[in-house]
Amino acid sequence: MRLLENKVAIVTGAGSGIGRAIAQLYAEEGAKVVVSDLDEQKGKETLTMIKDKGFEAIFMKADVGNADDCKKTVDQAVKTYGALHIACNNAGIAGKAAPIGDLTPADFDKVIKINLSGVFYGMHYQIPAMLKAGGGNIVNMASILGQVGMAGSSAYVSAKHGVVGITKNAALEYAKEGIRVNAVGPGFIETPLLTNNLSEEQMKQIRALHPLGRMGKATEVAELVLWLSSPKASFTSGNYFPLDGGYLAQ
Repeated sequence: MRLLENKVAIVTGAGSGIGRAIAQLYAEEGAKVVVSDLDEQKGKETLTMIKDKGFEAIFMKADVGNADDCKKTVDQAVKTYGALHIACNNAGIAGKAAPIGDLTPADFDKVIKINLSGVFYGMHYQIPAMLKAGGGNIVNMASILGQVGMAGSSAYVSAKHGVVGITKNAALEYAKEGIRVNAVGPGFIETPLLTNNLSEEQMKQIRALHPLGRMGKATEVAELVLWLSSPKASFTSGNYFPLDGGYLAQ
């Protein structure tokens, strides 16, 4: 039997990179997947990839920074598949790079809205649906910057630290009701966001930040998220799991 047989899952930011890898792996392991992304074209590409392999999925265009969109995504999951058991709140943006004195309030607020408030909005609607289903699993996407700082990234660092904190709180609040909540902290992952926007020299410098000498792969993050979403991680809740090639050990 596949790990997520007969489960219903939502993956936000599933149009590319880590989110796409998670959605595909969830589907391969038996879940019916709601592919959520603001980019309709990329989201539907992920949907096609899943359905072409014979697995079940639907696409939902949604902005995680909009609470109504988060509610509609959960409502659609329940309407289509009858329940909600798993959610990976993965959607996020890097935001503008600038020191705090130069970063505008609008730039800061935008990153917080999507990367942190979006996780709250997601869980706010996901949790009641999971309670009706008898329990569930939530994985929130943090970052290595959910544990340490990085100059020029105050909004992102603040948001990702917040994701770790809200994960711990949700885990405590719903542990006795059968809902587990964990956070994953990727290091630099080789996705189109990086490879399409950085020079080879910049990529080389980023690889060198990791003791393992390379960046991670989206599929490696997906494997950890799958484990946390499955019965194999049944005694794990309220934890932060880095996947960073040794970055945080330095």
